[in-house]
Amino acid sequence: MTITIIGSGAIGGVLGAHLVRGGNKVIFCDIVEEHVEKINNEGLTIEGPDEIFTVRGTAYTPEELAKKNQILDTVFLCVKAHHTEEALRPFLALLDKNSQVVSLQNGLCERQISNLIGAKRTIGCFVNFSADYLEPGRILYGGVASLYLGELNGEITPRILNLKEKLQCWGPVQVTDNIWGYLWGKMSYAGLLYSTALVDETMAGVVQKQELRETLMELCSEILETADKESVSPLGFDDWEPSLVYPRQKRDKEKLDLQLKKLTNRMASNKKTKSGIWRDLAVRKRKTEVDAQLVPILEIAKNHRLDTPLLSALVTTIKEIEDGTKQMSWDNLYELKKIYQSLPNKVS
Repeated sequence: MTITIIGSGAIGGVLGAHLVRGGNKVIFCDIVEEHVEKINNEGLTIEGPDEIFTVRGTAYTPEELAKKNQILDTVFLCVKAHHTEEALRPFLALLDKNSQVVSLQNGLCERQISNLIGAKRTIGCFVNFSADYLEPGRILYGGVASLYLGELNGEITPRILNLKEKLQCWGPVQVTDNIWGYLWGKMSYAGLLYSTALVDETMAGVVQKQELRETLMELCSEILETADKESVSPLGFDDWEPSLVYPRQKRDKEKLDLQLKKLTNRMASNKKTKSGIWRDLAVRKRKTEVDAQLVPILEIAKNHRLDTPLLSALVTTIKEIEDGTKQMSWDNLYELKKIYQSLPNKVS
């Protein structure tokens, strides 16, 4: 099996480097020419919490890879959610009936991929480890966390088990019959992470603020309620437990506070203390993935006639920070709190 990694930055670079070190055949593909050159000439360096290592690899730009005109066996799609279609489309002619595309992305990208190539060639993946592309040939890795593989229809198939075995060189990969549960669970967590990027503060610093807790949990509940309307049961991971947040009526404040304390401890101990969303806004000065991650949830909620005032306000504020009409500030979070306090059926 040859694994082609389209998008060899944070997630793709980390997994690809571990796969190469584990003796697997890997082809890296990335739009950044300097990154491609670095991988080919000097190697790809992963700076993790426990070790720093470099692997030599074979890398191409998308144009170079397409010109090779070779069938792609297994593709790991590791691009930002809003680049899904433009990243995959140049390679559609290189996918045969046995090809498989694994979505190692944040969002519900499997919906978009399966529309392009069919559900049978699409494999779902939930990935939660943190990593940052620092510069060509150099990636910061936060450490092992959760990674689940799953067929979109819930079957446990030989190809899923084979991929799990391949990825053991990275860490404790698992398979699941409810990949949509993990993906929606991650989306509820994404709502929380986006809120932490409204201010120039660590993730833990925002989540542990008690006066904002009910507001943030209602924000997450809007996403979880949308999942419920989609007949999905969201699942927890890495100290994030959706079942303690939603349904609202069953929320136990003491248990939730205890769990969130565990979550903030995890956040604070991670080598990456601020989110990739924060980095997009504050460091890279580029658009986030909000249009591909949270906006589709607003659309799904609208189809179910659900009100999502906090999620809508969060999306609006993120976009305002993107275009420079607002700055990161605690005021942004307290504006969300005002909206929450105005809700007629808020949880007290």
